[in-house]
Amino acid sequence: MAEKAKILIIDDEEVVLDSCLQILKGGQFEIQTASNGSDGLQRVEAFQPDLVFVDLKMPGISGFEVLEKVHALDSTIVVVVITGFATVSSAVDAMKKGAYDFLPKPFTPDEFRLITRRSVERRRLMLEAIALRREKELLREQFASIVSHELKAPLSAVQQNLFALEFELEKTMSEDQKGKFERIKTRIGDMLKLINSWLRVITVDINKLKEGFKPLSITEPINAAIENLAMLAERKGIQINFSAGDLSPVNGDSLSLSEVFVNIIGNSLKYSPDGSTVTIMALEEEKRTKVSIRDEGIGIPPEDLPHIFDGFYRGKSGQEAAAGHGIGLAVARQIVEAHEGTVAVESTPGKGTTFIVNLPILSV
Repeated sequence: MAEKAKILIIDDEEVVLDSCLQILKGGQFEIQTASNGSDGLQRVEAFQPDLVFVDLKMPGISGFEVLEKVHALDSTIVVVVITGFATVSSAVDAMKKGAYDFLPKPFTPDEFRLITRRSVERRRLMLEAIALRREKELLREQFASIVSHELKAPLSAVQQNLFALEFELEKTMSEDQKGKFERIKTRIGDMLKLINSWLRVITVDINKLKEGFKPLSITEPINAAIENLAMLAERKGIQINFSAGDLSPVNGDSLSLSEVFVNIIGNSLKYSPDGSTVTIMALEEEKRTKVSIRDEGIGIPPEDLPHIFDGFYRGKSGQEAAAGHGIGLAVARQIVEAHEGTVAVESTPGKGTTFIVNLPILSV
């Protein structure tokens, strides 16, 4: 928004226009007026105001028509309708159609100044929100580019060389070596599939991700994650206990859900002391599958909890405990939300952390 807020006042009563100009005189505003709806709409296009005051009762184009056309031109322009006491109900109807507020006649200078300040602030906040959304989208696009070029391309090259090497050594490899090759190929293939899933989530192409959804038991991705993290758990001497009740299937992608649990359980293992226990429970509550992952680790400070799922955010305790880039939990949340679920965290410093993933069960 410009340094001076632009205000357009549309009213067929000259006394109203003059009084409004007098009230705002000397303020940090750039003001124009129009005496009818047609002239007002022309000025909206040329002047591009932040705030429009428009009288509902005017000859020719009514205030309602002006309101609709202003929003068609730019939905971020704040519109305040001016009305007589006899037409307050019409003003309420105008607000239902997108007007920000209404100003009944006659109004005092203080009332006019107050609603002007509120409306200009509303416009400023709307533009800031749009700018933040654009910045967020740009960051997501940049991250997608990094994932694609810095991870996917090298892994694809490694995979291709593995295929060639396997072909060259096929006649000389032992069965044990062939088994190792197969495991390497499987892991790289899984990583490439996960990267593709990340890219779909990062670029907010939720519908495309959902195209691969199918009914599955939540125990499948949890067990896959536990298997993936088995070596880390063994190295730290941490016992992973997993129990599940009688669960209905969920609708989703097993591979991407596995990544959710790899990231969450992996965090629990990283920030837990050697020889401790990570407890995973899956149960059904109110038509949703609830998975809790509880550890006995260092916990998360209260000031870090609101940001724990933000991309690239790492709290002080996390920096001290283990290295990382701070994207795992952010990706986990994106995947869970793509499955129309939620993920939350509860923690007490020094006593451990519990992550809770809720997913809707498959409708019958």
